[in-house]
Amino acid sequence: MEKKSYDPKAIETKWQKYWEENQTFKSDIDPNKPKYYVLDMFPYPSGAGLHVGHVTGYTGTDIMARFKRMQGYNVLHPMGWDSFGLPAEQYAIRTGTHPQETTKKNIDTYRRQLKSLGFSYDWSRELATSDVDYYKWTQWIFTKLYEKELAYEDYREVNFCPALGTVLANEEVEEGKSKEGGYPVVRRPLRQWVLKITAYAERLLEDLDDLDWPDHLKRLQINWIGKSEGVKLYFREQKTLQTISAYTTRQDTLFGASFLVLAPEHPLVETICSNEQREKVNEYIKKTASKSDIERQEHAKDKTGVFTGAYVINPLTQKPMPVWIADYVLVSYGTGAIMAVPAHDERDFEFAKAFDLPILPVIDPENKVTEQERKEILEGKRCFIDEGKMINSKTEDFSIDGLSISEAKEKMAIYLEDQQIGKRKTQYRLRDWLFSRQRYWGEPMPILHFDDGSKRVLDLDELPLCPPHIEDYKPKETGESPLAKEDSWVSITDKKTGKRAERETNTMPQWAGSCWYYLRFLDPHNSEQAWNEAIEKYWMNVDLYVGGAEHAVLHLLYSRFWHKVLYDCGLVSTKEPFKKYRNQGLVNARSYKLKGGGYLPEEEVEKKGEKYFCKKTGQELVSGIEKMSKSKLNGVSPDQMIEEFGADALRLYEMFMAPFDKEKVWSTEAVQGCRRFLNRFFDLMVSDKVSEKDTDDALRLGFKLVDGVSKDIEKLYFNTAIAKMMEFINAFSSLDTYPISVLKMFCQMLYPFAPHIAEEAWQMLGNKESITYASIPKIDPKYLVEDLITYVVQINGKTRQTFKLSPGRKKEEIFELAKEDQKVAKYLTKDIYKMIYVPNKLLNIVIK
Repeated sequence: MEKKSYDPKAIETKWQKYWEENQTFKSDIDPNKPKYYVLDMFPYPSGAGLHVGHVTGYTGTDIMARFKRMQGYNVLHPMGWDSFGLPAEQYAIRTGTHPQETTKKNIDTYRRQLKSLGFSYDWSRELATSDVDYYKWTQWIFTKLYEKELAYEDYREVNFCPALGTVLANEEVEEGKSKEGGYPVVRRPLRQWVLKITAYAERLLEDLDDLDWPDHLKRLQINWIGKSEGVKLYFREQKTLQTISAYTTRQDTLFGASFLVLAPEHPLVETICSNEQREKVNEYIKKTASKSDIERQEHAKDKTGVFTGAYVINPLTQKPMPVWIADYVLVSYGTGAIMAVPAHDERDFEFAKAFDLPILPVIDPENKVTEQERKEILEGKRCFIDEGKMINSKTEDFSIDGLSISEAKEKMAIYLEDQQIGKRKTQYRLRDWLFSRQRYWGEPMPILHFDDGSKRVLDLDELPLCPPHIEDYKPKETGESPLAKEDSWVSITDKKTGKRAERETNTMPQWAGSCWYYLRFLDPHNSEQAWNEAIEKYWMNVDLYVGGAEHAVLHLLYSRFWHKVLYDCGLVSTKEPFKKYRNQGLVNARSYKLKGGGYLPEEEVEKKGEKYFCKKTGQELVSGIEKMSKSKLNGVSPDQMIEEFGADALRLYEMFMAPFDKEKVWSTEAVQGCRRFLNRFFDLMVSDKVSEKDTDDALRLGFKLVDGVSKDIEKLYFNTAIAKMMEFINAFSSLDTYPISVLKMFCQMLYPFAPHIAEEAWQMLGNKESITYASIPKIDPKYLVEDLITYVVQINGKTRQTFKLSPGRKKEEIFELAKEDQKVAKYLTKDIYKMIYVPNKLLNIVIK
């Protein structure tokens, strides 16, 4: 009789149907179990669908969810859609299709793809940020921010894209163009809604200490918030006598300040600019308007700037200092002005060298550099930013010469305050959050404007505020939202006050819905509350949150801010939303580019030797490893991989190709290796060697596997966990019999990674219930103890030390141990002539 062979398509279809029909992963409150809330950064459902790069993070969280269920946890593992946003609106403008239609279609594609991968989501909790039942509560949270005076209106310089008709965040602009469509972006003042995130800056910093996040991600948040202690200095402009304030953390170097630099948008530029320089200044300001803040602060770029024709007086030396404008100074940070000390700041040094400005050293590096370097530093030919002693820093009645930097900072701060030419200040780089967009496809803001200039936020019984159904999605030429064209929706009589009112026409940014979705997942069908208090207390906070590194700053910062506001309102029970955060590594793939521009898909490419050519034309292509993307035609669809290899093989490969948090390079050919591994396992399952009887050799392999894989999963070392399973299959295959008890252990370790085949094998071993809630077997420690042998280490034939180790150690391992041992190391002062190694017995080191 022919043995059954592994058929992933049949097995995967069978078990996906079983899980759905039995609601296997549905989660409810169970006070008798510890809870585990594992969350993905939910996707924006684009028209392109998922590619295999997206699958990495989802597979990682699914492994944790399935593993924790087997450990006895009550697991919450939900999925939803970040479905408001610019791409859907742009598609609507191009095609005339309502964003709701395209969004629904894209969501259907994503849901189908995720289900085909067998992820154990509780689909009964599915939500979308563009659903009216969801954004009703997003609007309600905004009202809480407004009531706490954390939401206000202001005119702000923003990145405005005329073609897209909306404000863009700095992260949405690249080289003066929008990332969406590549359209020109300009800076212009617009009426904006702003959230006062700066009020929470200190708490956002302090509470990072309580979080289990990678250090580099914490540093990103710390740097973005940018706390600094310094002094606000007052400079007097020579002609107009206007005061220009500049914030510095290096007040100790004020004697070395040789010029002042203002942001091009600084309000005093117009006032102090000389007639001779006005044309150049205006031209420079216009050029700067097309750059994002991020581009302006890139350290690698060439320094640009223009002299204003004005001078300020150094308050200590009483010498005039020229005032320049330069794009690397931002009006939104500090005072929009910096005192430049080129001798001790690299950016100022580069600027001074570019424009031949004075460089005045005030720190002596002493013996921290070579004599030649010290000479160049003291002559102003080299920048020095390290510790040293102050020099050239005194007047008739004040001196900090000879002091260390920390001593000089304190003495200078006291003196500046005494003389009323400076004031101590704690500064944050963090700016208040621009919270409005000039779009249709976003949450309408629950605000009414009255004729007398007053405003009213809508009450809960007036929510949700839904946008009107419109035909024209293009914004007004003035920069206002498309909603502003719908007079019948905008102009109303307020039922609560009886006054004529206008609705707010700006909408919320896409960040809004993604700030709090983890809370709505707790209680998604509650029509009376955003979430129930008891339910929130049971599930929060999120035990593991996984997402892309590109969202490690702003999304996490905004979510933490909203959560803290909700905590202050008494609406949540935890100070932080995400207890543990990890990011998955980016998946890259080979791309093929025509030398004249444009990309080709892999199926149109032919490899000859180490070069790549277009199959049709024979043209040689430029090939490289790049981030997967639709535009580069190098995105690999999971549908294609599932069809060819099966979902379980794809999931295994996603986790096996590299450590979870590291960058990876995709290879379709390598998925075949994971498929072969699953074939081997299935062949074991249908082998005549399967036996009811246990053996010590099999139990030793099984318990070692459970111990090693369990520890690796807890640490998210998924690639090494799979390597241990592959080692197990190699060793287990050579046994005379295959005990069922050990095969069950393997099924349970494989299940989080390749759940369909594990469920099938579990059933083949006689189990009637799903493997999902089967408890992981308790490890018998006696099977983890390996038989040890004695390795002898000799020097010139004389025994100097012995080591008790497991069999099979290599010569190099024994030698490394010997080098670290004092009894051996004292003999290794001479050259080694040779080493004689007898495996599992001795190492004789022959020295001259």
